[in-house]
Amino acid sequence: MRYDESSPPPPESASSISPDRPWYARRSTLVVAAAAIAPACLAGWVLTEVLGGGASDDSRPPRIVMPLSASAKLPSAAPTPAADPAASPAPGAAPGATPGAPPGGTAPAGANALVGRTVVIDPGHNTGNFKHTTEINRQVDIGTNRKECDTTGTTTNSGYMEAEFSMDVSRRLRTVLEAKGLKVVLTHEAGKDRPFGPCIDERARIGNEAAADAVVSVHADGVSAGSRGFHVILPAKVKGGGADTAKIIEPSRQLGERIAGNFARTTGSAPANYLGSGTGLVVRDDLGGLNLSTRPKVFIECGNMRDAKDAAQLSSPEWRQKAAQGIADGIVGFLGG
Repeated sequence: MRYDESSPPPPESASSISPDRPWYARRSTLVVAAAAIAPACLAGWVLTEVLGGGASDDSRPPRIVMPLSASAKLPSAAPTPAADPAASPAPGAAPGATPGAPPGGTAPAGANALVGRTVVIDPGHNTGNFKHTTEINRQVDIGTNRKECDTTGTTTNSGYMEAEFSMDVSRRLRTVLEAKGLKVVLTHEAGKDRPFGPCIDERARIGNEAAADAVVSVHADGVSAGSRGFHVILPAKVKGGGADTAKIIEPSRQLGERIAGNFARTTGSAPANYLGSGTGLVVRDDLGGLNLSTRPKVFIECGNMRDAKDAAQLSSPEWRQKAAQGIADGIVGFLGG
């Protein structure tokens, strides 16, 4: 989704940065390493500077911690044994507990693992935001910064709004998840419960107060034509003000990997060709919806609304059903179902 954020922040990364080499390392080794790393870093910086749109709850351009390694592979969507990282405990859970499971207990694999679990779906933006620009431009605290309450989102060249897309996919996603026995909460029902918003800090608070086992914010990007594919945004390590993501970084990554693999398989869509180094995963520290979350949470940009080929998919009800199914499969896999 596109944003109207103020100044462009510096690039970030979806992978952790390796420790500096000791000063006493051999000069020849240092030169070789610098020669190998410099082109990748430069490419990541240039990519961040030229992108005109970014993910979701906030504004553009995105602050990307850093592109993932080009050698990283899109995670497999196939089920994994109980020892898989997706079975790691959610924040606050006892060791050995399934993500989001009641403290002290480990949910069994299969359908029973979903009983009593809660998923919060956050449809990006609101179709009424265009009529309430003063309200959505109000600054809110995201822990480490202040930014707009919400943004309008983007549209296809034919005028199909991102907010319409995100709501439609979110409702389809709710139907699929409820059929699995999960409790599903939407952060809003555009046009039914509020004329604009909610603000990005409230979106995070809804997931927190629901004690959600997983939170997914649904969006579509709005960058230049020719930029295609989906990407999943993961929280960076952020601590400041009311933001502290330390406990959700790992489970959020596991959730994001599950969704990325299943989304690619179900929709046939490829990971974004304009960021994420082909992994479909990006880490950001400038999104209030992630910074303020205390529950495992990711954003998914399902495609680029400003590219004709992606826009044709995003505008198709059949494709949107596949998108909802792919996201749902990822969530269910993360929860051990």
